[in-house]
Amino acid sequence: MASGPGLDSLVDQTISVITNDGRNIVGVLKGFDQATNIILDESHERVYSTKEGVQQLVLGLYIIRGDNISVVGELDEELDSSLDLSKLRAHPLKPVVH
Repeated sequence: MASGPGLDSLVDQTISVITNDGRNIVGVLKGFDQATNIILDESHERVYSTKEGVQQLVLGLYIIRGDNISVVGELDEELDSSLDLSKLRAHPLKPVVH
């Protein structure tokens, strides 16, 4: 997992975070610390289902503990905005097992 300088380039960018419990949280990275705890603004959780489209739960300003982060990635906002999430169906991610 990227930390330190790796996350520096993502500050004020929209990112997608996959947590160890399988949640997908999207938001603007506002800050992080040496333990990779991150602060997201304008965040929402994307809840995937095989029965209906992606549900987006508004979270707002949100902190995620570094020990609960599995993957952090930059989100291509142009590509993301072209997706029709209401028609996207997928199995939810399972928790990460160490």
